[in-house]
Amino acid sequence: MSEHIPCKIRIIGSVGSGKTTLARKLSAKLRIPYYELDNVVWKRHVPKDIRRADEERNQLFNHMMQTNAWIIEGSHFSEWVFPSFHLADCIIFLDTNVSIRKYRIVRRYMLQLLKLEKSNYKPTFDIFKNMFVWNHGFEHQIKPKVQDLLRQYDRKSVTIRNSYDLTCFLNSFEN
Repeated sequence: MSEHIPCKIRIIGSVGSGKTTLARKLSAKLRIPYYELDNVVWKRHVPKDIRRADEERNQLFNHMMQTNAWIIEGSHFSEWVFPSFHLADCIIFLDTNVSIRKYRIVRRYMLQLLKLEKSNYKPTFDIFKNMFVWNHGFEHQIKPKVQDLLRQYDRKSVTIRNSYDLTCFLNSFEN
């Protein structure tokens, strides 16, 4: 990572890895807007979200990337998101332990059902079950691809595995 404060930050990790929490913290600290890729892929709609057409999704995503400063977080890993890795000043890979992610998935679901935590989607049991499937898929299929991609961006990427790594990283933005 370079000596200056990055203006374009890309955060990637599995469901429950802490992407949104980190994006919010960095957004507040650096005064940079953050965007959740799930909200680019999905139009939030009651009673059920609607998947955006690829053209609309890409147009929205490209518009975000053309701004001077952004934090983009998400687990999506396919062709349409690759430009964000190239344009980012800093890429953060949240490689949180699988058991911690599972705990966070359960905790989040319970808090959302109790209306103690806001969500962009209606928390249903099907989504809850899918989060475990997505978590497993990320760990075994996407993570190796992310690690391979990050080798290209070694100078501007950081892997955060635990709260100590996270604290050190956040402290690097002090002064």
